[in-house]
Amino acid sequence: MDLGLKGRWALVCAASKGLGRGCAEALVGEGANVVITARGEADLQATAEALRRLNPAVEVRTVAGDIATPEGRAAALAACPQVDILINNAGGPPPGDFRDWGREQWLAALDANMLAPIELIKATVDGMAARGFGRVVNITSGAVKAPIDVLGLSNGARSGLTGFVAGVARQPRLAGANVTINNLLPGAFDTERLRKTLAAGAAKSGLTAEDAAARRRSSIPAQRFGTAAEFGAICAMLCSEQAAYLTGQNILLDGGNYTGTF
Repeated sequence: MDLGLKGRWALVCAASKGLGRGCAEALVGEGANVVITARGEADLQATAEALRRLNPAVEVRTVAGDIATPEGRAAALAACPQVDILINNAGGPPPGDFRDWGREQWLAALDANMLAPIELIKATVDGMAARGFGRVVNITSGAVKAPIDVLGLSNGARSGLTGFVAGVARQPRLAGANVTINNLLPGAFDTERLRKTLAAGAAKSGLTAEDAAARRRSSIPAQRFGTAAEFGAICAMLCSEQAAYLTGQNILLDGGNYTGTF
């Protein structure tokens, strides 16, 4: 199926590795030009070269910087001729006990995982509407659907973004102009972040990293971790021309781990 993305311009945040890179690869594979951002210059350039090899027909631009800052967002937007597709993504805040978090920790979480995506949406959706096409996908977390107690910073910030999207995505001036905004909620995916989290948990519990990973996999109905490639494929589908009637939704991608009916 042709997703209708050839020649479109996509801004993909935090795309040098993990799920952000998976999304960039899927979009490039569909013929979209991309601007990718990340804080680490070396990883960013390596990913850009890999994307160019994947599809030499598209243009790949890089912006090294922190998307959670006004300067980082301004540089990313300036590098993109027009934003047809926006993939909001940022590393999650650290786990811990809410009793230990002060205002500084909360503001950092809100800046990265709620306010930065809102600012990028604000900067791009009216232009999308004027051109008659726009897709915004926010990479949030399965914890929005089923909160995890030690991820309170993430639960709070990402849930705030989810509530905001629920309202703005349904504005007729956007939805009626072929601009969709959806959230993609990952469960356990085989990424560097997951491996580090499992290793840290294993050290505390006396397990090996391999045993901790096996235990986590066995708790998932699919009996495995997801891959960045299949996450990216779902992201590309949400960005497609065919997904024009899908907006304001939270798409949970977790191998069946969430047990609720709704």
